[in-house]
Amino acid sequence: MPGATPLPPTVVLVHGAFTDASSWAGVVRCLHAGGLPVRVPANPLRGLAHDSAYLRSVVRQIGAPVVLAGHGYGGAVITDAAAEDDNVVALCYVAGFGLDAGECLLDVTGRFAPMPGADTALSATIPARSATTPGDELYIRREHFLQAYASDLSPRVTNVLSVTQRPIARDALTAPSGPPAWAAKPSWYAIAAADRMLNPTAQRFMAQRMAATEYVLNGSHAVPLSRPDAVAAMIREAAGRCGNARMPR
Repeated sequence: MPGATPLPPTVVLVHGAFTDASSWAGVVRCLHAGGLPVRVPANPLRGLAHDSAYLRSVVRQIGAPVVLAGHGYGGAVITDAAAEDDNVVALCYVAGFGLDAGECLLDVTGRFAPMPGADTALSATIPARSATTPGDELYIRREHFLQAYASDLSPRVTNVLSVTQRPIARDALTAPSGPPAWAAKPSWYAIAAADRMLNPTAQRFMAQRMAATEYVLNGSHAVPLSRPDAVAAMIREAAGRCGNARMPR
C-alpha cells in the first residue's frame, strides 16, 4: 500500500559446526533489545547442499526482508542458500566461510597457514547409520576444545560446550559451493582476530573479496558467545542500512 511502513528485516542466525543454535543466545538478546525480530533455525550440519536447501526453505517462509548471519561453516550455508532469494537483503559473516563458486571449505583453509593445534583438535567418529548420516562426522576433542575453539571463555563454560557440541559430516568440508550470494548482496564481516580454528588472514581475504564492511573483533572462533554485543552491533548496522527494502511483488 502507498505510504505503508516497510517491514523491519527479520534476522536469521545460522550456527556453524561443533555448536548449536544456543550459541547465538547473547546475540539474540541484544537484537531483541533493539526491536529486531530474530529466527535461529538448527543447522543440520549434514552437508552444504542439504543444509543450504533447508535454510532456503526457512527463509522463503518469512514474509519480510531477511538479514542472514552465518558463523563459521554457517557462512558457507548462507552464501549458498541466499543466491536466488530476493527477500535476503544483507549477509553478515561472523568468522564465517564466504565461499566462491566451486570452492569448498578445505580450499580456503588450505590456502593459508594452518592454525597451531587446529588439525590435532579434530577427531572423527562413525555415527549410527541413517539416511542423513552416510559417513564420518567430525568433532573437537574435549581436551582441545577451550584452546582451539573458545580460548576467551571460561573452562566452566567450555566444559559444557565440549560435551554438547554437534559434529559436522566430514563430506561438508569438501562440498563445492554454488554461485555466491555475496556477489549480488551487501555484506558485512566480523573478523575474529584471535581465532584458532579459521585463520584470521583467511577471514580478511574473504571479507575483502566480497567487498564486505569489516568489523575486527578481539575474540576466538566462539565470538558470538564471547562478544555478543559487538556481533549484534554489526548485524544491527546491516539491518539498519538495508531495512527499507521492500518485498518483491
